[in-house]
Amino acid sequence: MNEAMKMTEFGADVFGAEAIKEYLPKDTAKKLQGTIEKGVPLDPSIAGEVAHAMKHWAMDRGATHYTHWFLPLTGATAEKHDSFLELKDGEPIMGFSGKNLIVGEPDASSFPSGGIRSTFEARGYTAWDPTSPAFIKRHGNGATLCIPTAFCAYTGEALDKKTPLLRSMQALDKSVKRLMKLFALPEAHVGCTLGAEQEYFLVSKKYWERRPDLVMTGRTLFGAPSAKGQQLEDHYFGTIPENVLDFMNDVERALWKLGIPAKTRHNEVAPAQFELAPQFEELNLATDHNMLIMDTLRTVAEKHGMKCLLHEKPYAGVNGSGKHNNWSVSYGGRNLLDPGTNPQENAIFLTMLCAVIEAVDSHADILRAAVAGAGNDHRLGANEAPPAVISIYLGDQLAKVVEQIEKGKKGGGDSGAGRKGVLRIGVDTLPPLPRDATDRNRTSPFAFTGNKFEFRAPGSSACCAGPMTVLNTIVAEAVDRIAKELEASGTTGKAKPGEHTAAFHSALQGILQRTLAAHKKVVFNGNGYEAGWLDEAKRRGLPNAPTSLEALKALDKKENVKLFERYGVLSSRELSSRHEIFVEEFAGKVRIEGICAMDIASEMILPVVRDEYAAMLEAFARAEKCCVSSGTTALKESIVELGSGLDSLKAEIAKLDDAVSSGKSVDILAAMGSLRTTVDSLEHHVPDDKWPLPKYRDMLFLY
Repeated sequence: MNEAMKMTEFGADVFGAEAIKEYLPKDTAKKLQGTIEKGVPLDPSIAGEVAHAMKHWAMDRGATHYTHWFLPLTGATAEKHDSFLELKDGEPIMGFSGKNLIVGEPDASSFPSGGIRSTFEARGYTAWDPTSPAFIKRHGNGATLCIPTAFCAYTGEALDKKTPLLRSMQALDKSVKRLMKLFALPEAHVGCTLGAEQEYFLVSKKYWERRPDLVMTGRTLFGAPSAKGQQLEDHYFGTIPENVLDFMNDVERALWKLGIPAKTRHNEVAPAQFELAPQFEELNLATDHNMLIMDTLRTVAEKHGMKCLLHEKPYAGVNGSGKHNNWSVSYGGRNLLDPGTNPQENAIFLTMLCAVIEAVDSHADILRAAVAGAGNDHRLGANEAPPAVISIYLGDQLAKVVEQIEKGKKGGGDSGAGRKGVLRIGVDTLPPLPRDATDRNRTSPFAFTGNKFEFRAPGSSACCAGPMTVLNTIVAEAVDRIAKELEASGTTGKAKPGEHTAAFHSALQGILQRTLAAHKKVVFNGNGYEAGWLDEAKRRGLPNAPTSLEALKALDKKENVKLFERYGVLSSRELSSRHEIFVEEFAGKVRIEGICAMDIASEMILPVVRDEYAAMLEAFARAEKCCVSSGTTALKESIVELGSGLDSLKAEIAKLDDAVSSGKSVDILAAMGSLRTTVDSLEHHVPDDKWPLPKYRDMLFLY
């Protein structure tokens, strides 16, 4: 993009700082910007002015309708469009009030609620989230003003993914401020930032239309491996195909207008797999933007004759797709996960690092539950994804620093003084840690990468809000525990800003040593793909939930319910509803896959195999009738193989039918796996022009 395009297009479809300045009076603009940038409570008296300005801005850009855009528990986005058109004394006018802006009333009963709402209790509300700017969504020859909102029931209970996220950000804000006060720092804004790397596949629309499994489930339920897959590792970072580059350019242009800073694009490991990564943004905004990125990828792909696949494992035998959530916390604009340049900053960095280690170790089960899903079960633990055991990677250099802290003399004002290799908090300076002080560990689900943590376990189709809500909450708890111990030490509140007594640093050192001694078991810098790691994790006492149904049980644990209630992130009823919804969603997706696999096998595969079997029998009979012996041995062997496959196919379809009727997800998945083995084998025994499904070799290389 040239400089002129940057100036005119970036954020052109966003009611951001420039639009606010242009369309609102100065005082009103200042109040709104205070809410957006600093979290100052919104002044309700300005709602009318903001609505009026937003309407005119949107209409100037061709919008005729508006919608409250929200994140229900379906995992997708939702919107109900209303026209600006109103009638006043029989005359048409274009209206949009402060009430229209602040609150909406969608049908709450038609969205998943886990029992919070009944069908006859339809009322629900969407509430404007001013921290995420309104934007224009373009479609065909029309445009709609989209207002990001939270979604709750008539009773006030959260029915979406944004409300708990905002609550968790508030909880972390409070905890971090409490801790920073103990470091004698003036109160400042606490920010959470996120950079979500989005992986995806592209497939030609002509192939997608001939694959009912892709259409209905997002992944191929059948398909023999292609001779070439990712064995040569020649696709990763390779030259981007020209048609894909054209697609990417159009995606980035659309994102650019939405104010989404798309930064990186490249080929991923698997054929037909790619990645898009934006720059870091505030967590709430980054979450909304990631949902828009996924929507844009799908929409633009259509215009290029392709389909964008966001399923975690659309093809067997090659890498699946994840969404790597790069998370960090700042205070007053300084990244607290960035090693500092003086003892004070390093003490804060190490305290936050230990808090994260404690949080992940104490609540690995909830983190695993946060990435649960039918699609992600096919990906976690495979060659390209971290295992289902949650562990932390620190890298060798930082691991040595942590070891130094833990081995320091416990207690005493001269903790570790004079001992070679011992790091004294607040006295010694950390060894220089450049931004890339650690290697990257693709096998770790939660890795420190210089000045942030990369949570690699979320699946590509997931909404970032779920995992980030959990992470914020568990870190808030760990930060609070450390702050509470510091407060109890009686060594705080006696220093000038940036200065502390030896007693304070000694107390802090003791707290961090105890923290690491209790929670270092979650730190693992090795290869998470090695079979021995699972045994080692078990010896360490780390939880392992290889399937989503096992992982989701964590949401019902009393201690986890108490945690979310204590921090006001989710009530017991809200958490229980999510457990019910996610379990039902898992079962629903598996059942759809089972029925789809059964339909394809019985209505598309079986007739073709039966016809080919009959054709071979006829050919064999003709050869015998003509007393031809050449080729009959091979023909007979092929008939036996095909006939055996036909018998197996019929039997496996019946087994899958029984499994679907039982409704047990485990049985359905097992029956689907057996059926797939049979179908994929038969693919090699039926002529290419007769096989009814596009093959992997076509879909992975001709897009």
